Amino acid sequence: LYGKIQTTMVKETGFYDMLGVKPNATPDELKKAYRKLALKYHPDKNPTEGEKFKQISQAYEVLSDSQKRGVYDRGGEKAIKEGGGGGGGFGSPMDIFDMFFGGGGRMHRERRGKNVVHQLLVSLEDLYNGATRKLAVQKNVICDRCEGRGGRKGAVEMCISCRGTGMHVRLHQLGPGMVQQVSTVCGGCQGQGQRISHKDRCKACGGRKITRQKKILEVHIDKGMKDGQKLVFHGEGDQEPGLEPGDIIIVLDQRVHPVFTRQGENLTMTIELQLVEALCGFQKPVQTLDNRCLLITSPPGDLIKPGDKKYIMNEGMPMHRRPFEKGHLIILFSVVFPEANFLPKHKLKELAHYLPPKKEGEQSESMDDDLYIYVDLEDCDPATVRQSHYHYMEEDDYPSPGGVQCQTS
Repeated sequence: LYGKIQTTMVKETGFYDMLGVKPNATPDELKKAYRKLALKYHPDKNPTEGEKFKQISQAYEVLSDSQKRGVYDRGGEKAIKEGGGGGGGFGSPMDIFDMFFGGGGRMHRERRGKNVVHQLLVSLEDLYNGATRKLAVQKNVICDRCEGRGGRKGAVEMCISCRGTGMHVRLHQLGPGMVQQVSTVCGGCQGQGQRISHKDRCKACGGRKITRQKKILEVHIDKGMKDGQKLVFHGEGDQEPGLEPGDIIIVLDQRVHPVFTRQGENLTMTIELQLVEALCGFQKPVQTLDNRCLLITSPPGDLIKPGDKKYIMNEGMPMHRRPFEKGHLIILFSVVFPEANFLPKHKLKELAHYLPPKKEGEQSESMDDDLYIYVDLEDCDPATVRQSHYHYMEEDDYPSPGGVQCQTS
């Protein structure tokens, strides 16, 4: 135990002051002080006090080790940085916190890497029938040679420039009583908080602690999946020392199909009919997404009008995770009318006998021509109609009412 005799040997008390204890503090007093301060200034609870949290952790790392504490008491912080404590510098503040709290401190939050998102182009056939696709992705993995240290054991030192924080914090005076805190990435360690001499760097990763690796993922597309649906590969994202890997998220991106359009669990399509087919019946083959051939039939006498909709049960999309249940196939009919003069006039009169009669009140050939003004129909050009609709006459377009005009003074 450090008693009164020991306090006379202390050269400097900065680390003790940081923890708020006396130089003769016992190990239990150090633990109690560190626990209280670490929870108070942990970045999860107090994001603006990251520097304070690192200083507290560094102080506790030294004073909790009897050998390092003795070196500090005799030579101060300079002796510790010069490697007198046998450790050659400070450890990571987060590692110290996790070691103290057993990896599950009250304010400790599971730290994970970023997720990686990829789009996968699929066809409507893939979503209908199901498919398996192989996707090659590039991701960061922890270097096997140096085990994520970036160099040989003992060669990693805390960056003196940023004191291991990876950031430089400066205060910018905005005005009287107004100060802004500005944080910038440390240029000496590129935000790592640690420095490795060039000769000690890992040859495989160049001191970056990670390497790039190609990974082949098998993406299983289930029947009935939808455009924009996500498939998650847990823990397959980028790796980084001290972080749990994130996920790789695959987002399905469906191509436009030339025939079918999906609406929920239903499929819709358009069938174009000639007028004779709409009046006298038809048979139309339709190729399904699983290469079956449906014969769409309408018997003579069942008239199909332009814009009519019909549906076929259980020929739509399979339902996700219930592939034996399907939606409907909805068919929208359009009718193509023949060109002008497709029949001579005497044939048209003959055709009129087979068509429904004209409604009462409409003009007939026996009506008096003097009661009507006959006009001709022209083909309508939408652009011309809009232009004429918005045409306004300027003042100069109006004819002058005579040769005398008002004179203004």
